[in-house]
Amino acid sequence: MSTQRTISFPTQELIDAVGPIPENLKAVLWDLENDPETPLEDIDIAILPYMANPQTLKNVRKAPNVKVVQTQTTGFDGMIDLIGDRADINTAAGVHAAATAEMALGLAIASLRGFPQSVRDQQQGRWNPQQWPGLADRTVGLVGVGGIGEEIRKRLEPFEVNLLRFGSTARTDEHGEVFATSELAARAPEIEVLILIVPLNDSTRHLVDAQLLAKLPDGATVINVARGPVVDTDAIVAEVASGRLNMASDVFDPEPLPAGHPLWQHPNALVIPHNGGNTKAFFPRMVKLLKKQVQAWAAGNDGENLVHRS
Repeated sequence: MSTQRTISFPTQELIDAVGPIPENLKAVLWDLENDPETPLEDIDIAILPYMANPQTLKNVRKAPNVKVVQTQTTGFDGMIDLIGDRADINTAAGVHAAATAEMALGLAIASLRGFPQSVRDQQQGRWNPQQWPGLADRTVGLVGVGGIGEEIRKRLEPFEVNLLRFGSTARTDEHGEVFATSELAARAPEIEVLILIVPLNDSTRHLVDAQLLAKLPDGATVINVARGPVVDTDAIVAEVASGRLNMASDVFDPEPLPAGHPLWQHPNALVIPHNGGNTKAFFPRMVKLLKKQVQAWAAGNDGENLVHRS
């Protein structure tokens, strides 16, 4: 066992659900907005609130002795800039995988089967049968082959698509060929459905820009369940406004999408307010992860999903 350490939890509900923790750990409540129930200097490990705004997250810096930061998200873009070399960063990778994969498939089916149009027709009491592309037999480009990418791949199998997978490097795995992301532009003219599930970093910011979008075939659908800035907003707005491409997205740049933004207006844009991982499966899965994390931290170990070491 290591020496006494104090862990801050963002909600009492999470403290209660994780349950008894090892004797050499102390759980305290700190939502990063109100003062914690212990001096800030005492906090060694901080569990961040889920989907907090960046200004709130900055308050973790007020705890000068934090050595471990645990996110409740899979992505950790901006966290290294926020934390620097002050603390290790652990993520919630795996917690959101099933829910985010559901969202990707849901967006694809909804867009390719015309669900948004049917909702508009229902509101007007209009019977309006149409032939939509559907997902079967489409060529799908899946950009991102990590944990969530793999969950999306598995869920695409029954839909009889022609799947092209893209990762950071070209390789072959047990499911077949993975193309390098650098090959995406060359293969874009084949891709009818582009699904994005990559982390946001310098190499993926505006990965989908005007040049790439221009190479997609007419009527293609761009589905983003990664991070908003992976897609150049101005470029996708131009393509959607022209009616040439469709977009179904759970994430945006900026976010929240402001009132009056053009994407709200176009019938070929499906806007979901960053709900990808936010289902009722999230909380019990997060609790399960934290139960394992506190045991590891009590033993002086790193815990799961360490993505940055101080």
